[in-house]
Amino acid sequence: MPRVKVSVIVPVYNTGKYVDECAPSLLGQSLAADEYEVIYVDDGSTDDTLLRLQKIASAHPNVQVHSRPNSGWPGAPRNLGMRHAKGEYIQFVDHDDMLGPEALERLYAHAKSNDADVVLGKMSSTMVRPRRLFRHTVGACTIENDELMQSMSPHKMFRRAFVEEHGLRFPEGPWILEDLAFVSAAYLKAERISILADYPCYYWMKRDDGGNNTQHRFNPRHGFWDNCRTIVRQIKDGTSASEDVDALQNRLLHRLYHVEVLSRTREPEILREDPVQQRERFEAARRLAVEEFPPAVREGLPVVSRLRAELLEAGDFDGAVALAERVREVKARSTVGELRWADGRLVADVTLELLRGDGEPLTLVERDGKRWLDPELLAGVPGTEGGWEVRDPFRLAYAELVVKDRDREDWWYPEGDLEVRLEPAGEGRSRLVASGRLSLDPEWLAGGRPLERGVHDVWAFVQLLGIDRMVRLTGDGTPGTPAAGPALTGGRLALPYWTGSGQLALDVDQRQRRLGSDTAGPAAANTARGERTLALPYVAATAGGAPARVKVTVAALSVDAELVPGEDGGRTAALRLPARLKLPAGRHPVTLPKTDSPVAHAVVRDGTLLRLEGPAHEAGTGRRLLDAVADNRQVRRVRRRLGR
Repeated sequence: MPRVKVSVIVPVYNTGKYVDECAPSLLGQSLAADEYEVIYVDDGSTDDTLLRLQKIASAHPNVQVHSRPNSGWPGAPRNLGMRHAKGEYIQFVDHDDMLGPEALERLYAHAKSNDADVVLGKMSSTMVRPRRLFRHTVGACTIENDELMQSMSPHKMFRRAFVEEHGLRFPEGPWILEDLAFVSAAYLKAERISILADYPCYYWMKRDDGGNNTQHRFNPRHGFWDNCRTIVRQIKDGTSASEDVDALQNRLLHRLYHVEVLSRTREPEILREDPVQQRERFEAARRLAVEEFPPAVREGLPVVSRLRAELLEAGDFDGAVALAERVREVKARSTVGELRWADGRLVADVTLELLRGDGEPLTLVERDGKRWLDPELLAGVPGTEGGWEVRDPFRLAYAELVVKDRDREDWWYPEGDLEVRLEPAGEGRSRLVASGRLSLDPEWLAGGRPLERGVHDVWAFVQLLGIDRMVRLTGDGTPGTPAAGPALTGGRLALPYWTGSGQLALDVDQRQRRLGSDTAGPAAANTARGERTLALPYVAATAGGAPARVKVTVAALSVDAELVPGEDGGRTAALRLPARLKLPAGRHPVTLPKTDSPVAHAVVRDGTLLRLEGPAHEAGTGRRLLDAVADNRQVRRVRRRLGR
């Protein structure tokens, strides 16, 4: 019997139909069925969930089902699943999420090749923005890589012997933040942590009934603040043996401070909840910040976050609200230069910046040899009348471009980086901008593989001065129009365009858009003449690209044609028609799907294609005479001799 490589542990409670929706992704893995097991643990469901699970188990030998009295939280079911697990590695999955078809095989191989204790697989989600942690695959790292703290959910692969050696268990009962407690403990103990970023392993999906959103987060029964305090102390204890304990602790604590504590002072939360409840949370967050977090954690924040922290720790709730109202108005703006195809990549210069609520750039004021935060942003914020100093404008500042597969919720990162810099803005002011080159390669972007057929939207994430925004990459193009000419990449057509909202998108393999409607003008002006292949100078192509099949209409006849790399080294494409066409002699228009204007004319005689001509090509009298005798054997013999 093959050994069990992976145990997939799935806690369930009143899941109903979502069990059936998740199951195919677990049972259809590329890893052999006898090399992994799926362990469902029912936490005392009161609906038909247990019956659904038993039905699945009866049809699949590698599925087992266990049940226990309701505990009210995933921790106890996960612990029970670990006690039954036989796999070399453990993978946690929630009952309403999904795995990529090759997730277990790839994660296990990555774990084995790197002797990893923990493996983080690339996550795709309908609920959260992409994490730069998954920009590159990493063979091995440790807790010193503080970007790990971006991913604190338990949906990872853990070596079972490592878990047992260190007695890692989830807190049981209604214990909010149980995932942070388990994962942070694992990070601290792990000697080797791996990241698999070139394949979407885990799909964290939003349920249509909202059932997988954490509810009653601050219910006193769940002990949010006490639990957060416990995790802070766990991190402190786990780093006490570090050579540079203070620096490491501060970096690790930054995530907890920023996400779990400081978010109580920022938009949208502080502005949308009941003020009485918010004041209670604000005060609880203040006590935790003052009592558990070293001052250096606050001092290491970017300027706006540091101001929030000052207001929090001073207990200034009204000041925090005023700042949140001002920051909420800040928008991100993208500027996109000329889009064009180069070496098979869609390229353009991109600049990102932040704008105040009035539409003007968010600036820094230079005074007395120092930089100060834009006074317009601070208007009405108590305690900032004299200004707020920007000690390091580049603190934790970064920006990146990301591409989202609209059909699959996958996020991918184009080549290149954006550089953050200060630019003069006149009158003693400067502005922080991020700029660089968009370089989108449809044949490489998906983790070194071609993009799937579909529409791929281009986004930008920017974090400047402690303000972060996810923004659609937009330009000056008219919504619904092409952003650049079409291209033939890897044997498929790639069509860049501006969506109805003005966002840059790339349609790969004509998922929604069609070649032709955007190129009618250049097509009509084409004067080229070929034999059975006609150059289309308005379609870019990559060198060595495979032909792309395309349906065309010749007169009233539907024909299977091809787009092939042209004779100019593959920079442009050409249209190739079959040699035989069941059409009468003459010059027939060639149109593409959903277009009226011809992209070419086919000259046919006796069912044979003599040549293709651009719509603007003018055939002279001599050419027509040659067409008339083209089927004469002696003429063809003379033409062949002349050709030689």
